[in-house]
Amino acid sequence: MFRSLSLKRSFKTHLKTLIHCPQHPPPPPPPPPVLFSSIRALSTASSPPSSSSDSELRKYLGYTALLAFCGVATYYSFPFSENAKHKKAQLFRYAPLPEDLHTVSNWSGTHEVQTRHFHQPENLKQLEELVKESNEKRVKLRPVGSGLSPNGIGLARGGMVNLALMDKVLEVDKEKKRVRVQAGIRVQQLVDEIKDYGLTLQNFASIREQQIGGILQVGAHGTGAKLPPIDEQIICMKLVTPAKGTIELSKEKDPELFYLARCGLGGLGVVAEVTIQCVERQELVEHTTVSNLKDLKKNHKKMLSENKHVKYLYIPYTDTVVVVTCNPVSKWRGPPKFKPKHTTDEAMQDIRELYKESLKKY
Repeated sequence: MFRSLSLKRSFKTHLKTLIHCPQHPPPPPPPPPVLFSSIRALSTASSPPSSSSDSELRKYLGYTALLAFCGVATYYSFPFSENAKHKKAQLFRYAPLPEDLHTVSNWSGTHEVQTRHFHQPENLKQLEELVKESNEKRVKLRPVGSGLSPNGIGLARGGMVNLALMDKVLEVDKEKKRVRVQAGIRVQQLVDEIKDYGLTLQNFASIREQQIGGILQVGAHGTGAKLPPIDEQIICMKLVTPAKGTIELSKEKDPELFYLARCGLGGLGVVAEVTIQCVERQELVEHTTVSNLKDLKKNHKKMLSENKHVKYLYIPYTDTVVVVTCNPVSKWRGPPKFKPKHTTDEAMQDIRELYKESLKKY
């Protein structure tokens, strides 16, 4: 009580001093009364203390979970040995993959996928049953050909269907120059089989391992500005769909759907059969020269107009472009008669030197 009175008296004296001396800045506020400080101290002492053991426990549990996660991730990502290439990691052991698991890669080996569903029907009836069953079970089915696409567009883990066993020539109309084939036949096989009829395809790519169904669906093309791409050579096609079954499309029956389905990428159904407009078989003369980018940009239009087939092969990191042109042999003049100016070793000398120079520089 005495201390409280003394504090009150000191406060009044200090207040009078402030009134007489207004020029001084205001002093800091007085300290709180001892009574309130005591109450606050008592109230703090009476509350339960914050337990440090709970926070320590949570910290060590977090460390344990992190350590376990790192161990599992390291176990499953550790590189396999050579004899475990076709095995997968399981807890505490290596187990072989199931026997029904198929590993499918594209032609260039840039993409690979593993699936349990890789179907190869042998005829149209099996293909129709497969598409119907997949539709009823709500299972995705991706048509895949020879896998020539470098982006692996035909590969799917859910399931794939390949028509490699449906590779027959069904009908040849020599007068109309048309041929009806199954979609699984390869370009090289088709060209060889219709050779005896004096027919060939109007245009195709340098690589002839594609299936007709695949080269059609991706809109592939060959060389030559005046030649149509593969899809424009198709007269009619038979499409196996999940909703409408097997339908036949052509310019006369359903032109709008026909134009969409020619380059459908397998999204509208599985192409089973196609009828192709061919041309008479011709002999071509091929010329290979070496040029550069500047000259090609200058003479590009002229090259396209004067040659039936034109192909450019650019050599990376150089200004060199290999130009390949193909033109039909004249019926009156016949094949050109000329003798090579250089031997095989002399002709290959420039390519060898270019290759060695590229190895040194790059």
